[in-house]
Amino acid sequence: MKGADGHLKLIDFGLSHMNLTHQSRMSDVVGTPYYVAPEVLKGKYGTKCDMWSLGVLFYIMLSGYLPFTGEVANEVYEKVLKGTY
Repeated sequence: MKGADGHLKLIDFGLSHMNLTHQSRMSDVVGTPYYVAPEVLKGKYGTKCDMWSLGVLFYIMLSGYLPFTGEVANEVYEKVLKGTY
């Protein structure tokens, strides 16, 4: 990023799912550990989990830090489930 007018790009929509009814539930635990919503880890989630991930992005943009960290994915998952940031 050069200067204050840098551009933000959201990428990697490989796990995207078209949910036209907004009623179907997904159950596979997938995604990047740092951005995953608690509902995803619990195995029953819908479109609201995307708002969680967006909130994580905003947190990072405002603070410059990840809200949930760990040496391995399970440490991150534990913190996400407990809300320990």
